[in-house]
Amino acid sequence: MTRRWKTIHPRVKGLLHGGDYNPDQWLDSPDVIDEDFRLMELAHANTFSVNIFGWSAIEPEEGVYRFEWLDRIMDRIAERGGHAILATPSGARPAWLSEKYPEVLRVGANRVRNLHGQRHNHCYTSPVYRQKTARLNRMLAERYKDHPALILWHVSNEYGGECHCDLCQEAFRNWLKQQYDHDLAKLNHAWWTVFWSHTFSEWSQIESPAPHGEDQVHGLNLDWKRFVTSQTIGFYNNEVKPLKEITPDIEVTTNFMGSYPLMKPDTGLNYEEFAKAVDVVSWDSYPAWHNDWQSTASLAKDVAFVNDLYRSLKDGRPFLIMESTPSQVNWHEINKAKRAGMHKLSTVQSVAHGSDSILYFQWRKSRGSSEKFHGAVIDHVGHEHTRVFADVAEVGDLLGKLPEISGTTVKAEVAIMFDWETEWALADAQGFGKNKKYIDTCQEHYRVFWEAGIPVDVITPDKPVNTYKLVIAPMLYMIREGFAEKMERYAEQGGTFVTTYMSGIVDRHDLVFSGGFPGPLKPLLGIWAEEVDSLYPKEVRHLVTSEGVRYQSHDYCELIHAVDAEVLARFDSDFYEGQPAVTVNRRGAGQAYYIASRNEARFHDDFYARLMKELNMAPPHAIQFPKGVSVQARTDGETDYIFVMNFTEERQTVKLDQDYRNLDSGHSIRGNVELQPYGVLILKPIS
Repeated sequence: MTRRWKTIHPRVKGLLHGGDYNPDQWLDSPDVIDEDFRLMELAHANTFSVNIFGWSAIEPEEGVYRFEWLDRIMDRIAERGGHAILATPSGARPAWLSEKYPEVLRVGANRVRNLHGQRHNHCYTSPVYRQKTARLNRMLAERYKDHPALILWHVSNEYGGECHCDLCQEAFRNWLKQQYDHDLAKLNHAWWTVFWSHTFSEWSQIESPAPHGEDQVHGLNLDWKRFVTSQTIGFYNNEVKPLKEITPDIEVTTNFMGSYPLMKPDTGLNYEEFAKAVDVVSWDSYPAWHNDWQSTASLAKDVAFVNDLYRSLKDGRPFLIMESTPSQVNWHEINKAKRAGMHKLSTVQSVAHGSDSILYFQWRKSRGSSEKFHGAVIDHVGHEHTRVFADVAEVGDLLGKLPEISGTTVKAEVAIMFDWETEWALADAQGFGKNKKYIDTCQEHYRVFWEAGIPVDVITPDKPVNTYKLVIAPMLYMIREGFAEKMERYAEQGGTFVTTYMSGIVDRHDLVFSGGFPGPLKPLLGIWAEEVDSLYPKEVRHLVTSEGVRYQSHDYCELIHAVDAEVLARFDSDFYEGQPAVTVNRRGAGQAYYIASRNEARFHDDFYARLMKELNMAPPHAIQFPKGVSVQARTDGETDYIFVMNFTEERQTVKLDQDYRNLDSGHSIRGNVELQPYGVLILKPIS
């Protein structure tokens, strides 16, 4: 049964609203800081992330500390009843540290050490940097452990990147020894180094991938990415240790990223692993709204997918939007301002999919450097009489009306699988051309349920699946140990499993399975796959169902053979004419489907509509709504909160199936309701 999750701190009673606040940029202008606190009230802002890049303000020279400014800010936040998310400042270091301890600077894949500058330009293995950050974090924890404003630790900022210095090379070799039981023969076999005569005879011969060295051993590339994630988490844990020792009751997070500007999960780190180390997941959301390559509704689907992924990393616990922009960013190729209504709409979407916060980067625009034109609540004009500030104040007022939504979650009967390591391995795979589009494919399968208003969890392959009626794993190229057996049990106990072409190709070492594809999934699916035909962009093929319905296929068609499976559709042209295109294999009380080609959207609409009917799946409401309107729900197991969102630029009419209370206006509402372009409704059923 669904339950209400606890908030991140007992003092937090509702949704968080505010964002990154950098008073260290204005220490010589106390009038600006005074104005900030006046405007916080007008914006209905209750939460601020402070000290994210404050190292040089706290420690202007080695061993000289200046905490007084941070004391004043923390006290002022507490005086107005606000919350502070206190950051550790390791994301960028003072120049004195780089000058005195050059080993803390990163070395690139080209083996050249970086100069001082940028962010996250640090070696995560460096003992000096680990010692310096841990010492400063201990001082922060000791100083603010009992502060009434402190509700959460924000460790560093947007971890990412890699270092190839000698320290990291040695750490990588030691990590490999642990992974392969100190057996170099095991590593050579797993990496298939016999190819091109690349066999290693000593551990010292192994180096990280390099543009001017080894970068074609896929097992090496994959393990290096795993090591980078492991070493980054190790650095994070080094930062967290003093915080947990001194403030065990204060939870800890670090802000994950979607890769920009398309709102795809970042492929630099494995957030499945990183999520295990944080208490609450938070991420930075910067969609390219109003772009010229996809509709607003299409982008909204992509954003929803990523929100659902981050919610699912902690098994449904609400996540935090740690950064977003109330207006525009400064790093898209074209930096569009949000149109009227979009800020409120995008805010409501994040909350609808499980966020308990809307926080911004940043509160006030910087006067100089690279982000001086990045969107902020307070523009350079310095007052509240702007369109953006009015939008933020409107959102703050709305969030203040929704305290009962905090801690609720999403109850899903459908799971889409997304796997960071499959994404890494597919990126390396050289046999499938440039149209692999793994994440896009996952989002296309997700689209059908998003459009239907059926909640979805986006899970990783290691997550339990027994609570779902339907599990979909598009292009699951990599199959790790135990996965096939887990899915066999799932199907035998009544579950429905769907997978596609290019699944079950390699094991966790990126070694191709012997005996045909889809590897260990063959018994469950009742098929074997012979080869994949990659199509040119203008090429299309067709499949025809047993009922005679014809659909287009593009990019990939896979030649498969039915062994135990029933054939539901066949290709009707080319050398695979008459070969199976869609199959189902009945297993116990359940079933497993295989889709052998990338198909047009109409196929997915029809295929999943049939499955939804067969599995008796429906939205947690009976609201009628047109295409382009998204209807989502959060629940505590007793009360459902319904979010109706118009992602079109036209007025749309929805039909409410019962009496609801509009949580924004407070009025009761029923029947036909017109939504303005980018309009929203937040509804609570009236019993």
